[in-house]
Amino acid sequence: MHLIWLLSSAHPVTSQRCDTIPGFPPGNFPLKKAQIIKLHLALFQPDIPQNTGALLRLGACLEVPVHIIHPTGFILSDKTLKRAGMDYLEHVEMIEHDSFGEFDLWRRSENRRLVLLSTRSSQTAYDFMFSSADILLMGRESAGVPDKVHQQCDHGVRLPMADKMRSMNVALAAAMAIGEAKRQTDGFEDLL
Repeated sequence: MHLIWLLSSAHPVTSQRCDTIPGFPPGNFPLKKAQIIKLHLALFQPDIPQNTGALLRLGACLEVPVHIIHPTGFILSDKTLKRAGMDYLEHVEMIEHDSFGEFDLWRRSENRRLVLLSTRSSQTAYDFMFSSADILLMGRESAGVPDKVHQQCDHGVRLPMADKMRSMNVALAAAMAIGEAKRQTDGFEDLL
């Protein structure tokens, strides 16, 4: 997990001796913990509310913000997500985007890599080097992502599967990929 610290004299959260910070003279200098850079999950136009609910629950449990890229194949509401999301939905950071274009503008402004989980990718998630600032993109259950979206992704990864198997359930595949990304980036260290 990577932390960004802002130098702040107005609202210090903690102080650290500056002789421990390269480039600063010895002495006390207030530091403010500004932002923890977290892995994010993005769902491209999800079709199935139960999978979306399960992924939102996963996001709550692993502290992974979840982006929903519209349109969805169902009415996105607490009622449609409740069965799989249960009472975890109030604990997840869910961000909705009206379109892939809007989402892509946001993620580029945040300087985040977009990593597509796709059966068409040659590199496995276990051979890929994740960053805690990555966004893992999951395609529609029925059709994946269109070529235009595929081309805008920075990287593509896949999960190894038995020969002649077409694909895994999107929620299970996302859980496996998130687990690997968090393992690589020490993303589990703040979880119990």
